[in-house]
Amino acid sequence: MRAMDVMTSEVITVGEDASVQEAAKLMAEHAISAVPVVDRDKRVVGMVSEGDLLHRAETGTERQRSWWLEMVASTNQLAGEYVKSHSGVVKDVMTRDVISVTEDTTVADIAILLETNRIKRVPVLRDGRLVGIVSRANLVRALAMTITERPSGAEADDRAIRDRLLAELKAPANITVKDGVVHLWSSYYSDQEKRALVVAAESITGVRRVEDHMRPVAAYLL
Repeated sequence: MRAMDVMTSEVITVGEDASVQEAAKLMAEHAISAVPVVDRDKRVVGMVSEGDLLHRAETGTERQRSWWLEMVASTNQLAGEYVKSHSGVVKDVMTRDVISVTEDTTVADIAILLETNRIKRVPVLRDGRLVGIVSRANLVRALAMTITERPSGAEADDRAIRDRLLAELKAPANITVKDGVVHLWSSYYSDQEKRALVVAAESITGVRRVEDHMRPVAAYLL
């Protein structure tokens, strides 16, 4: 499996000029631990994670140093910490050195990246532009799908099925396919929308079964 087979294409992003509160609200509402920061061309310029928002003046969690640590810390370090804990703009608090992968990166390589760098997700880029994201949850889902019974005879072309379904939906969707079984992970606004996604998947040639893992959008977001 490669990144294109397991990635989430419904990527929540934020602009570098957005407020820190806006980024925090997006992360809280969508229950995610980090969000890519993109420019107008959808190029990733940074990531904002829970760790970047851990020490903030608004919540009284900014770093409190003893007098001797203040003496040995460099001026640049102290200034950087102050900006990160007090600035209200995403570009001042985001992590700029972003680890990314391409659509062809294997899930094995992604797992190693996540583990060795102690991160929970990596953006997927195509020609430098954001097209998806792979998280630890995506890899766990990929593992879960390998436990399903393998079909007899020729295996379905999972990647072709996924591409046809995305083309049919004409919109980003959180979909994975394994051995002809389509797994739907998207959020939905109404029962009709949910049913439409299932019907669209069932109508694709080669699909053996559709597994519905979808969740409704929280009422307070509507």
